[in-house]
Amino acid sequence: MSVEIRMPKLGETVVEGIIVRWLKRPGDIVRADEPLAEVESDKVSTDLPSPVSGVVEELCAQEGEVVPVGKVICVIATEEGADRGPGPGQGDGGDRAESAGKAREAVAKAGYDPEKGHRYSPAVRRLAREHGIDPESVRGTGAGGRVTKRDMLRAIEEKTRSGRSEAAPPEAEEFAYGRDARDEILPLTSMRRAIAQRMVRSVQTAPHAWTMVEVDVTNLVEWRESIKAEFRRREGVNLTYLPFVIKAAVEALKEYPIMNSMWEDDQIVIRKQINIGVAVDLEDGLIVPVIHNADQLSIAGIAKAVADLATRARAGKLRPQDVQGGTFTINNTGAFGSILSAPIINYPQAAILSMETITRRPVVIGDGIAIRWMVNLCVSLDHRILDGAVCGRFLRSVKQRLESYHKGMPLY
Repeated sequence: MSVEIRMPKLGETVVEGIIVRWLKRPGDIVRADEPLAEVESDKVSTDLPSPVSGVVEELCAQEGEVVPVGKVICVIATEEGADRGPGPGQGDGGDRAESAGKAREAVAKAGYDPEKGHRYSPAVRRLAREHGIDPESVRGTGAGGRVTKRDMLRAIEEKTRSGRSEAAPPEAEEFAYGRDARDEILPLTSMRRAIAQRMVRSVQTAPHAWTMVEVDVTNLVEWRESIKAEFRRREGVNLTYLPFVIKAAVEALKEYPIMNSMWEDDQIVIRKQINIGVAVDLEDGLIVPVIHNADQLSIAGIAKAVADLATRARAGKLRPQDVQGGTFTINNTGAFGSILSAPIINYPQAAILSMETITRRPVVIGDGIAIRWMVNLCVSLDHRILDGAVCGRFLRSVKQRLESYHKGMPLY
């Protein structure tokens, strides 16, 4: 019996994926849950496991091909079918070997050797195939000389510029495009294109409003300083300020559930699960993996979840479910020294919270002035769903919770 394997949905808003690399070839034996291929979308790069055991009968998509969600990408003859031998259109072992050879030949013609692929990120391998550039020929600027996506984009632009210079003099190019021929052009990656589309959709669809509060986190700073070394020793991850903010926000979301909602078909849907999306910066963009059921986690549990998602996001190891189901997003712009920001809503969610950098500032307390650790919390809201009043109450709740954190409180 033959089983068709289809391109999975790699995210809630994802409609297509890329076959980065086939891990099995026609004629290869595959076991259930064994990886068949490495697939990538603008959100996630992951291994596609086989749902059945059998023999790979046919590859219906080429490496580097963009495939719509739901389209057949390969066919597997299950154990029963394999025992009967080749069926109609399946071909014999020689056909399979020839098919596999042609696939490898096509990839080699693109200037990319798949046997070297394990040394490069999925994005680097995809760009190498698409533009016929061998990563071995590119000077890497990453750690240990690693070739990064930025290095590949630079190599692509140099190749493109070289082709343009042969076709037309710089003066003609300046006249045609209104720019200097020395300007650098960065081709859009699938992630950058998807981010652009989602951000435009968000600001064009949801009327954005914005509000902010100042929070005195002096006691929180002292508490974290007193426990961070032991936490690192015990758990193996750093205890940042973000988990404390997430915990306070989660508790405030339970108090004001309308903040944990979305706009859908001219109605407001209040989400019962509290799944917190956490923005993680990558080489060429931003990804928002999700902490599911964050309200069931302690501060320590949230800290470990954040560290795990961020590590796997930067290593390209997120699974499709890791970027699905978010109900509210928190962005730690303060990690880059920002003191004020107006984030774009992660549509169709109702709001997004940004935590800014924690700084020491003089603050009026009673009739005196004291030096305190302060942080700004900023919220952008969909004004179709939310008004300033409810967002103000929500932020006040987050503020009160953060200002109440102190030494001796339970971390677990």
